[in-house]
Amino acid sequence: MKDKKTRRKPNIRISQSDHARLSALAGAVAARNPEASDELLAELERARIVADGWIPTGTVQMGSTVTFKPDTGDAKTVTLVFPGDADITEGKVSILTPIGTALIGLSAGQSIMWTARDGRRHELSVIAVNQPAPEGATASARQRLRLSRRASRHGLFRASPQSRGQPDRGSLTPVPAYYGPAQGEVFPPDQLFNAGFRPGTGWRRAKPVTVN
Repeated sequence: MKDKKTRRKPNIRISQSDHARLSALAGAVAARNPEASDELLAELERARIVADGWIPTGTVQMGSTVTFKPDTGDAKTVTLVFPGDADITEGKVSILTPIGTALIGLSAGQSIMWTARDGRRHELSVIAVNQPAPEGATASARQRLRLSRRASRHGLFRASPQSRGQPDRGSLTPVPAYYGPAQGEVFPPDQLFNAGFRPGTGWRRAKPVTVN
């Protein structure tokens, strides 16, 4: 069995955007934290750079939430972040920490040796990697939630037969259509707010249909 000091590091992959931002970060902290800068640059130099969007979901990127097993105890779950977002009480670990630098680019199932600040060598194994939701998707989900709440307040939605008596499901089924202020205009529920719906401006409910 190879000694810990001579064990070869696993292959890692880093996206183009992460590589560019981390390279800039390493350069920015080189004067005040040369050891962390050198460790990060060493990982960036040996990494395979992959186009954004082509990194496998099981690979640790900036913002990833990682569950790993250290050689010192039980499995831990952390989120890898930039220094300004680090908060150990929330499990947010800076990329500039030894363990943060060790995690970047690893995939589930891989192990790596890393050196703690006290000089001791350790090994960790990645168990699982979860990625954050894309910012646009998160914003879209928040917008849909706001619209459905507004619609519910103004009577545009009613509980579906399937969800009656089942509060744990809590689904809502929209009424089939709504008449606009102009004569002859009928809009399906998913187009109401895009069509300019405002309470008390001449809008009225169209005849509902049975929802299965």
